[in-house]
Amino acid sequence: MKATKSKQVSTTTPAVAAKPETPKSRLLTMVMPKGVTLDRANADMATQGLVTNASLVTTFSRWELSELSLTDMVASLKESGTAVNNGDLKGAEQMLNAQAVSLNSIFAELARRSAMNVGEHMEAMERYMRLALKAQGQCRATLETLAAIKNPPVVFARQANISNGPQQVNNGVPTHFETNTRAHAPAQACGEIENQPTKLLEGTLNGGTTLDVGTTGAATRGHQELEAVGAVHRSKDPRRQGQG
Repeated sequence: MKATKSKQVSTTTPAVAAKPETPKSRLLTMVMPKGVTLDRANADMATQGLVTNASLVTTFSRWELSELSLTDMVASLKESGTAVNNGDLKGAEQMLNAQAVSLNSIFAELARRSAMNVGEHMEAMERYMRLALKAQGQCRATLETLAAIKNPPVVFARQANISNGPQQVNNGVPTHFETNTRAHAPAQACGEIENQPTKLLEGTLNGGTTLDVGTTGAATRGHQELEAVGAVHRSKDPRRQGQG
């Protein structure tokens, strides 16, 4: 009998190419609130601007801080924003101060490059100096913003009265002529009549006599010669006299 050779079947499976792992700077892990769909959560994040700004920070900070986590960056921005909402501006003050220092460094470097081209390359010297002065101006503006946050300016607002029709605003000290002044205010505005109480008050203030309303006036004689009404105005109609 011939011995049969058994065939060996390979049980190994071909290797499957592994999917490239998403870098942490592009991977966002979030907790979905109850009752909120994924589309609504994405719309809320786009409205708040946390994810987009976090992505910019991770992109531009890659060369200095290597690769940053997008999830942690969103959490950090949300935490700092909550602090600002609560009135804590320490983070903003530190950031502005750091930016002012950086702008001053840029100004110094550009000014140095401008000085290196003096006398040889005037065009390059002028360009470097313009950029240096722009950096210096931005540094000054940043420091002014920081000072305004630390010591807000005091605003003195004048009174504004907004009305659809005519109105009168008395901001001075009220006097006992206030009633008469209000009554004649429309006519005085048109120049029709003169304010008599004010005229009397001006005469008193300028050394004139004071009007005493409690003084009794002297008696005078007037209309002493009187006659009977009937004698003077007697009717000339005889019929009317007979009736009387």
